[in-house]
Amino acid sequence: MSAVTARMDQDSCAADAAREHGLVVSLHQEIEQVADAWRELQQVSWNSPHQSIEWCKAWYATQADKPLFLLGSQMGKPLFLLPLGITSSHGIRSAGFPGGPFNNINTGLFAAGCDFSESALMHCIAQIKSALSQHVDILHMRAIPKEWQGNRLPLHRLSAVEHINHSFQLPLLGSFEETLAQINAKRRRKKFRQQTRRISELGGYEVFTPEHAGEQHELLDLFFEQKRERFRSQGLPDVFAGASVQRFFHALLDEPADAENYPLRLSAIKLTAGGDRATPAICGLSRKGNHIICQFGSIDESRVPETSPGELLFWHVIENACSSGAKLFDFGLGDQLYKRSWCPVETVHYDLMVPISGRGHLAAIVQQAQIRLKSLLKRNPTIYRLLQRIRASKIAAAEG
Repeated sequence: MSAVTARMDQDSCAADAAREHGLVVSLHQEIEQVADAWRELQQVSWNSPHQSIEWCKAWYATQADKPLFLLGSQMGKPLFLLPLGITSSHGIRSAGFPGGPFNNINTGLFAAGCDFSESALMHCIAQIKSALSQHVDILHMRAIPKEWQGNRLPLHRLSAVEHINHSFQLPLLGSFEETLAQINAKRRRKKFRQQTRRISELGGYEVFTPEHAGEQHELLDLFFEQKRERFRSQGLPDVFAGASVQRFFHALLDEPADAENYPLRLSAIKLTAGGDRATPAICGLSRKGNHIICQFGSIDESRVPETSPGELLFWHVIENACSSGAKLFDFGLGDQLYKRSWCPVETVHYDLMVPISGRGHLAAIVQQAQIRLKSLLKRNPTIYRLLQRIRASKIAAAEG
């Protein structure tokens, strides 16, 4: 079969799918054009909070990414929405989810019960390519699980490459005691008693979750300071150092929120003795309904390190999450020992790439190869430690 004949057959299949499913994909450049559909779709429980209108608006307002929105409709009703930001690197224009590396899970926004047959998905992708053809070379949707909260995500049929990081979750059961039973409750309780005894001997502590916006912003600035020192001590680049990144997280604090839905809220361990800045551990949480995500955490290693304040803070925020009716505490992407110690569930994520132009096809091949190589290196502890030392030495030399 010739390439021309194959393309004609594909177009015919897409046309048949259009007639069968009534699926239409439209491209928009203004939030107001899709806001109603957006707010409707983000109510579906398993759609990621990182594709919420609040999260994305904060990103667009603080970054240089050009916004685009792909709206899929069926019989006049919104079926899906893909909020995108366009970036350019080495002459390749790429579209991806707003939030970039700071998103811990991506799903896009899909109506409840949405799924695509092979023919419907072919038609959908054909329309997406057509809509994006004048704007980007590749659509790269990062860190998407194929199954989430008991649902198979509608894009699961697309070819994918495994994301370099997995994520880790702790199901929250009927009580804190039942939740701890999943992860060796006896050992956990013994460690908690030791931590609280040690910190009490040093003057005591409180868990601090400020309600006032100004205090939340002050705590976020302290987090950036702690993270900067932590990365510097480890010889690692500070991913939070950019002014636009810091503005993004500050903007999240100012978005509308309620008890069960907030883009970002900070909590901390605050020492009773030692002054206002005696804050040895901070974490930032997002919540959508029954799903809580730990977006980040930091510790001040100069204060009570023998009490493991970061671990102590997680105890309290998870206990509070259980009492608040949440069902899942998500530690997000990245393999760390403390995450494995808390989480009985590990979730594999994937990168989905849809080449739009000829350059996009080449970029997809290169990016997939890079992802596979990074995954291979990262999962070899010996090689990964060596690369970390080399990177740390380069950073130290540059600073020197």
